[in-house]
Amino acid sequence: MSLALTIILIAAGVVVGATAGFLVRQQTLGKRLKESENKSKELILEAKNEALKIKETTEKERDKALSEIKEVENTLQKREASLDERISSFEMEKKNIEKQEADIERIKSELKDIERRQLTELEKVAKLKKEDARNELIKSIEKEYQDEIILKIRELKAVLKENSEAEAQKIIATSIQRIANEYTTEHTTMSVHIPNDEMKGRIIGKEGRNIQAFERATGVDLIIDETPDTVLLSSFNPVRRYIAKVALEKLIADGRIQPSRIEEVFAKVQTEVKKEAKEAGEHAALDNGVRGLHPDLMKILGNLKYRVSYGQNILAHSVEVANIGAILAAEVGADVNIVKKAGLLHDIGKAVSQEVTGAHHHISGEIAKKYGISDDVVHAIMAHHDDVEPKTVEAVIVKAADAISGARPGARRETLENYTQRLKDLENVANSFEGVDKSFAIQAGREIRIIVRPEQITDLEAIKLSKDIARKIERDLQYPGMIKVNVIRETRSEEYAR
Repeated sequence: MSLALTIILIAAGVVVGATAGFLVRQQTLGKRLKESENKSKELILEAKNEALKIKETTEKERDKALSEIKEVENTLQKREASLDERISSFEMEKKNIEKQEADIERIKSELKDIERRQLTELEKVAKLKKEDARNELIKSIEKEYQDEIILKIRELKAVLKENSEAEAQKIIATSIQRIANEYTTEHTTMSVHIPNDEMKGRIIGKEGRNIQAFERATGVDLIIDETPDTVLLSSFNPVRRYIAKVALEKLIADGRIQPSRIEEVFAKVQTEVKKEAKEAGEHAALDNGVRGLHPDLMKILGNLKYRVSYGQNILAHSVEVANIGAILAAEVGADVNIVKKAGLLHDIGKAVSQEVTGAHHHISGEIAKKYGISDDVVHAIMAHHDDVEPKTVEAVIVKAADAISGARPGARRETLENYTQRLKDLENVANSFEGVDKSFAIQAGREIRIIVRPEQITDLEAIKLSKDIARKIERDLQYPGMIKVNVIRETRSEEYAR
């Protein structure tokens, strides 16, 4: 076979293959086009159906919204009509009220005119002015009902006395707040002398470490200010304050002031003071012949050595109450041992009053009961103040002995001259009032008894006089506690049989 024929056959094969491939592609493309056309028709149909559904839903929602809007419009129209009616009603009511007010003002003006005319007529008839008539009426009523007025005043005073305790507590609390700063400064601080200002620096220490160590060990505030040669110790606990004072004095005398030395000295002084307090309690019990007290109770008793009341040492006061009570008990035939023990222990509550809340005499009774003291002694301890009624002779004696020890001249920061002068001043205040015949300051100045002239002072005026004297005493005199003003009016009739 020649080369040319071979080429022709190859070319013919290529043409036939190309033609056959074209026909196959055409057939495949036609099939795909037909499938695409069918699919497009289906999508269009689905879209039309979905559009119809959306249209129906939208129309339903529109119809519903239109219906709701119409209902709201109807409701608003009804409310508007109702508001118009109410506004109209209010306007009418307002006009009626304004008319009534005008009528009331007119009637009040007419009544005032009538009252003025009547008063003028009455003054002409009675020949008295309004004020003069009122004064005459008051005098007449006062004279006619004087006894009833006095009884009413006494009844009111009794009621006021019953209700006064709560108010008195409120007044006392306010007074305590007003004087707290002065009182606490005086009764919660101790001063310690130092040789020079260089010692102040040593007490302070580097960056204040010595002061911090001292306050941490003792529980007492150490106050260093510009006062020369003095530092202050402040604490509400008198035992702790005393221990701190002794410890600081020892540190100053030794000269070695540093944290470890401070703790060492404080521990030593604390042991010494505890021993000293116990010995003081034992000596007090031994001196009064009181035996069988618990050792812990004698420690508490000894702590009273570091407490004062109005400048009177409480341990010395307790010993004195026990002695005075024993003398009184022996005179009247009461149990001397009960009185001695109760008198010695009656104020032990003051030794722990910083740690325990309550009245000191109640605390004293609880402490005594805790350490096995008999009920008779506990009652006498608790009854030495007025809120517990004494039920035994011994309790009355202890209360009296406590009052005698506290009220006697010179017992509590008061010299005999000052005491006598205060009593004279008290009597002079009472004597300065007109109608007073005599006055006597009694009960160590806690009561002033005033005798008035009955021909000059009526019963009603006697009540007023007691109040006036009390006010003048409060204004002009200085005194501890409370003073009772007792005005006495008595009528005597004398005749002789011949």
